[in-house]
Amino acid sequence: MPLAIITGASRGLGLALSRALALEGWGLVIDARGHAALEQAADELGRITDVVAVRGDVADPAHRRALIEAAGDQIDLLVNNASVLGPSPQPVLGAYPLEELERVYRTNVFAPLALVQLVLPRLPDGAAILHLTSDAAIEPYEGWGGYGSSKAALEQLTAILAAEQPAIRVYAVDPGDMRTQMHQEAFPGEDISDRPPPEDSVPGLLALIGGELPSGRYRAHELSDVTA
Repeated sequence: MPLAIITGASRGLGLALSRALALEGWGLVIDARGHAALEQAADELGRITDVVAVRGDVADPAHRRALIEAAGDQIDLLVNNASVLGPSPQPVLGAYPLEELERVYRTNVFAPLALVQLVLPRLPDGAAILHLTSDAAIEPYEGWGGYGSSKAALEQLTAILAAEQPAIRVYAVDPGDMRTQMHQEAFPGEDISDRPPPEDSVPGLLALIGGELPSGRYRAHELSDVTA
């Protein structure tokens, strides 16, 4: 049974992808910060496949080590999905609290890299790493300087990691707009019901996980169109 670590898997895209992989026969190690939602996700997924839920914050080194140890000696997939938006409403860079920016970078940049460093010795040739990114990494949206720049940094780390690790597949994946809690936090007071559910982005992620596309940056919905 192949095994995947998926961070931020108690809701949104992380949970949607976990469900899809469980149905395809993957074993799962999942995490989230909230106890109740994580236990509910683990109970649901545990009816389908082997799952271990590890509660904690990916910014915590001890939690990262616990995730890796729960996964065992061979890990076939790491999905760095957990991230934070930062303050909501999002401040302009000229007024961005630097301590909050550090928190965003700890979760969105340093934690994924730290997990990669722990995972690499346990990845067989052909294994995959997926980093969830955003169009805010490449488009200069007003008010998105904190989150967007953190995702831009993650994308560059992903690209360099791919160059340094040719035996594995390393992807940065933009899932597109989604109707999630984080997206709602980015637009407080607005109606985001017109956004598609995270499940719509999952086929593109599965195309990368189960396919042979080279390392690089992809948009989930374009992959869905190609593989449909």
